[in-house]
Amino acid sequence: MSYPKLLTPEETLEEGKARLGIPDIVAICGSTRFMDAMADADRVLTWAGHIVVKPGCDMKTPHPLWADPADAEAGKERLDDLHRAKIRLATRVLVVGDYIGDSTRAEIRYAKSLGKPVSYTHPEVAATL
Repeated sequence: MSYPKLLTPEETLEEGKARLGIPDIVAICGSTRFMDAMADADRVLTWAGHIVVKPGCDMKTPHPLWADPADAEAGKERLDDLHRAKIRLATRVLVVGDYIGDSTRAEIRYAKSLGKPVSYTHPEVAATL
């Protein structure tokens, strides 16, 4: 007797999104110095019918939520984990900005390790990887 092939969690997620008619989900990555450019990309992609997930906190800008250094460090770890979850959820990744730092470089490696297509608003920065 043969059994049906079990789906991986990734295949199950993709099948579920397809069955529910969920549009492509684009994860925006990049330095938070490009938050305005990320918002612009979000608008364009959303207008075109995509769901967009992107960083929601710019820890370079002072805020009471991360004013305490201990809270800031713990928060940074949570935000990194959350952004990796956004990448897992996404259909593809868009890297925004003309600079790629260590965090963004790690996000790109992670996305590629999952087989996610990665594109760039500034393709010339891909050569720096």
